[in-house]
Amino acid sequence: MTQTMVDADVVAGAVELACRAPSLHNIQPWRWVAGDVSVDLFVDPHRKVTATDRSGREAIISCGAALDHFRVAMAAAGWVTHVDQFPNPNNLDHLASAYFAPAADVTQARRDRAKAILRRRTNRQPFRAPKRFEAFEPVLRSSFDNELVALDVLTDDARPRLAEASRLTDALRRYDDRYQHELAWWTSPLRRADGIPGSALTSESDARRVDLNRRFPVEQLDGPSCAGTDDQAKILVLSTPQDSRVDALNCGEALSAVLLECTLAGLATCPVTHITEFESSRDVIRELLARPAAVPQVVIRVGVEPEGEWEPKPTPRRPLSDVLEFHR
Repeated sequence: MTQTMVDADVVAGAVELACRAPSLHNIQPWRWVAGDVSVDLFVDPHRKVTATDRSGREAIISCGAALDHFRVAMAAAGWVTHVDQFPNPNNLDHLASAYFAPAADVTQARRDRAKAILRRRTNRQPFRAPKRFEAFEPVLRSSFDNELVALDVLTDDARPRLAEASRLTDALRRYDDRYQHELAWWTSPLRRADGIPGSALTSESDARRVDLNRRFPVEQLDGPSCAGTDDQAKILVLSTPQDSRVDALNCGEALSAVLLECTLAGLATCPVTHITEFESSRDVIRELLARPAAVPQVVIRVGVEPEGEWEPKPTPRRPLSDVLEFHR
């Protein structure tokens, strides 16, 4: 492929959009380096949450989501992105190198997909059931490589087993002081450019009505609340053939694709990862998959936001100067 230089402002704009990707506790564990003809993505080893994400798997999933966001942003700007995964075997934190070629055309669909990046947010409130979801499933499945990542849409009958996995994870973490400290650290109201603000969490009553969300050690007695029944979200599971760094990166890219397609369709989403942080809870999920040998990576709640819900401001992001370097 002919290697082409892209204007620095285009790269900066695409990276800024890419950094709107979801990440565990909004830690934003990515670092971007732009050279003459490529943009390199690294996972930042200094921004891991070691008690929650012991292997660093979720940090790489987050970076994979950012990589797909970047590809979407570049497509809207008129560039086709070719990605070389793990180009340096001596540095496994170097996740990808991206190269570019001019696109023959930029369709409105490409522009709309990039705009969806700014509308997408993690919504932890209970959802209403999405209508005619079966007709929407093919759209989701066609949005990523099904040979690399599998998508399972679970039946409502599977919900009690998933709730069991969630409760099991909570029990295993109840007296884990390091884990509880990390949650308190990343939800602190003193954080300005990262972490989860109180407006992105749910009220105490709503938290009780969503049986699959992570439990945060913050009392949201006066937080946003919505009236209604228990969560009726459709539950999706992304899984991979193995549990390598490559699998995690591929899963992150698929996660981005699913979230953006749901956003385009007017659906609310909430990635759920705490129930994949222990093998015991993963085993519960495995029993519900079409391919039990697969490795569950991310659970996603998808549904319709409650009517009249107050929409909080976008979660904060680190300054572009903190995550992007130009070496030209």
